[in-house]
Amino acid sequence: MDTTEKKELLLRAKDISIVFGGLRAVSEFNLDLYQGELIGLIGPNGAGKTTVFNMLSGIYKPTEGTITFVGKNGKLEVTNKKSPSELNRIGIARTFQNIRLFGSLTVADNIKIALHESRTVNPLDVLFRTKKFRRDEEMMQEKALHILSIFNLDKKINELAKNLPYGEQRKLEICRALASNPKLLLLDEPAAGMNGQETQELMNLIAFIRKEFDLTVLLIEHDMKLVMGICERLMVLNYGRVIASGSPKEIQANPEVIKAYLGSGFEAGEGDKQ
Repeated sequence: MDTTEKKELLLRAKDISIVFGGLRAVSEFNLDLYQGELIGLIGPNGAGKTTVFNMLSGIYKPTEGTITFVGKNGKLEVTNKKSPSELNRIGIARTFQNIRLFGSLTVADNIKIALHESRTVNPLDVLFRTKKFRRDEEMMQEKALHILSIFNLDKKINELAKNLPYGEQRKLEICRALASNPKLLLLDEPAAGMNGQETQELMNLIAFIRKEFDLTVLLIEHDMKLVMGICERLMVLNYGRVIASGSPKEIQANPEVIKAYLGSGFEAGEGDKQ
């Protein structure tokens, strides 16, 4: 049964393409994302996956096509020309393949930066450290602690982000994205560099935060165990084009996907052979 019929459309990418100096990096990409879905975007290195994320999050502007997203008024609006910060304010947050934390700031401060939009104080409150300012600071600290506790990082709020182990830095970046209260969370290779145990823990956390925060999640990942374990639907990119879309079982059995990406020796649960 197709559950998307009962869900609201959150984002639509319609025939989006992007050209860099004559090179067509992504061509006629289409995607309908429905509220609450957890979708995986997979494919070989250089297939255009991160380029798609960069268009959806406003870093790149599509050369052709249209992206629409449900804004604060509850209606779909064109986002092609919106900046990353504007898209973040209406509910799109992302992480990056290469970690982009504020390394010289504490774990808590990395989260508080993302909470800035929810602050209610004005410059005078900050200057004179008013009661309203102190309440606001307490609220931010509580929110930061709540999010960090989900990822078992609440005991490290005063550590510098750059001093965290690699796996915890990955988790902190997800925490920071969650702090902006998104509707759509874009995760670019969240398990990159993690061992098997860390990957399994992350897989469970992604499934949990999806329900806890009522999120729609689109993720890029090469770890097939993670992808096949939590995603309801997969899209496969190769040379900038979608070559297949469907359930994990359908993708595993697709001859074109096996040839382009999975390899003939792939079996469900084995992970990425590449």
